[in-house]
Amino acid sequence: MTRKVEVAIIGAGTAGLNAMGQVRQAGKSFVLINGGHLGTTCARVGCMPSKAFIQVADDFHRRHIFKRHCIIGGDDLGIEHENLMEHVRDLRDVFVDRVLGSSTDNLGDELIEGYARLTGPNSLVVNDEEIEADSIVIATGSRPIMPESWKTFGDKVVTTDEFFEMESLPGSMAVIGLGVIGLELGQALSRVGVDVTGIDAVEQISGLCDPVVNQQAVKIIGEEFPLWLGSPAELSADGDKIRVKAGDKEVVVDKVLVSIGRTMNVEGLGLEHLGVKLDDRGVPAYDRATMQIGDLPVYIAGDVDGDVPILHEAGDEGKIAGYNAARQAAERFVRKPLLAITFCDPNIVTVGATWNALEGRDDVAVAEMPMGPVGRALIMAKNKGVIRIYADKKTGELLGGAMIAVKGESLGHLLNWAIQKDMTVFDVLQMTFYHPVVEEALQAAFNNLVPQIEQKPEYPVGMKHE
Repeated sequence: MTRKVEVAIIGAGTAGLNAMGQVRQAGKSFVLINGGHLGTTCARVGCMPSKAFIQVADDFHRRHIFKRHCIIGGDDLGIEHENLMEHVRDLRDVFVDRVLGSSTDNLGDELIEGYARLTGPNSLVVNDEEIEADSIVIATGSRPIMPESWKTFGDKVVTTDEFFEMESLPGSMAVIGLGVIGLELGQALSRVGVDVTGIDAVEQISGLCDPVVNQQAVKIIGEEFPLWLGSPAELSADGDKIRVKAGDKEVVVDKVLVSIGRTMNVEGLGLEHLGVKLDDRGVPAYDRATMQIGDLPVYIAGDVDGDVPILHEAGDEGKIAGYNAARQAAERFVRKPLLAITFCDPNIVTVGATWNALEGRDDVAVAEMPMGPVGRALIMAKNKGVIRIYADKKTGELLGGAMIAVKGESLGHLLNWAIQKDMTVFDVLQMTFYHPVVEEALQAAFNNLVPQIEQKPEYPVGMKHE
């Protein structure tokens, strides 16, 4: 017997759950189909367990400045690796339980656990049950990339999804791939006493394209553990260890953490039955403003669409897809400016239009502020890094920026909000900046933009005329 619903949602991660919320609000019948573990990628294997691990690492790392701050006894401190990993998993389980308790625990037969396969734009099969739906939302997420040849090394080579299941930490580890989570975990591992080597095939870390910020980031992070950049990694067995080679460098380690990106979960999904062209990743073209695939009653959201694998982006896409799916509509929504944060120390942040998008344009003003002179950062012994901001040279409208800075996660939000509100550098300088705070670094960067802007106000910068 065929089951009929108004909306079928495939995937119960961040995007799928947000889509479900919109469908529920619209009063539509639905099924939520999920293959694999319940709980979002963020809560299970991403944002939250990594931050728990990083917090311990950062706390332990502070012992290095104790003498400078007249605190004695720091040299006698240690860390229990087995208990550390158990602590991280305990917190991870709390976050997962919260997600499940507020989403799928009480769904009853509206939740189907199994892998769905599309048979058309209005139909699918899961666990041999046929389902017809007026609309379908695809939100199947992603998984870590692991080269096939590296799988032969067994548990000596782990992905970021597997990392948090390790009972203890190795004495040495190579981290291959220094994007967001690779860089975060690499630094944290080094700070808790693991001998870490970081490797990436490109010269940039954390996805940075601003050359000044990237240069600073490589210098600062490279002071804590070696970074081998610009050559791909090759693995081979060396007794019970792994030999890792990149260019003319090599190291023998106990384990390898692979963080070279994620691939979309599209295999076996039956996207070919939608009758639309798929790209070389197996993903159909869609409209970012509606999340609709072509003119079909099918919508896509979250990591599976291959766009920006960030939680708030997945949430927004899920809302758009769910809203439109519930109405079989193509309502268009304005997407928010980019905000990408790497929670290394100092934080690395990219906001709004990237350097690559703006490079070479003669209508863009660029200003920077080094963190060295920032008083509050100096007091915290964290005055390393730089802030770079991009603005329209004629009007001063803020376009984007990048930084490596203490409390960059907060500074990035302030800049992002200003860009989202279409503010100019003069608008933000009319806002209050207290003293002494790290936010003064952002204020200084804004002030450094002013001389480059053509349309300046007649009144003093930072003051609003009645």
